[in-house]
Amino acid sequence: MARGKSEKLLTALPADYSADWLERFDKRTKVWRAANDREQALISDAGGDEALSHARRSLIRRAVFLELLAETQEMRFTSGEPLDIGAYTQAFNSMLGAYRILGLERKAKPTESLHDLMYRNDPEPTPDPDDASEDTPADQPESDDSDAPDEIAAAAPSEAAP
Repeated sequence: MARGKSEKLLTALPADYSADWLERFDKRTKVWRAANDREQALISDAGGDEALSHARRSLIRRAVFLELLAETQEMRFTSGEPLDIGAYTQAFNSMLGAYRILGLERKAKPTESLHDLMYRNDPEPTPDPDDASEDTPADQPESDDSDAPDEIAAAAPSEAAP
């Protein structure tokens, strides 16, 4: 099955960064799934796609690249290959710097209040004429519940009764 114009799909992390590196990945690979899952997690942690500026979205992509680069070196080291500690440290410190700028805490997605949802097309809600709370003066309490504990005590059955 031909794809039209021949494109070389990536199956491993590229040596050099390019802005479209994630789009060029073969989406069937574990690397693409790991990169995509991490990018989506960072976007969610930052408050959702709608809340992201271009700069923050770009920083997220680079943080994902740096995280995968550091993990690739860690996996090679654990399989017995020599580790370039300078390159690893540089990738890890760069990743940490990107995370510090992005923020390490999750941010809530922007939401609308119930009031905003209910009155989206009506800027001023109309007062309910049956609402009695608006007829009560502000300096006068609505009810006097000071006798309530005595009434409850009088209505309670006596423990001394046989």
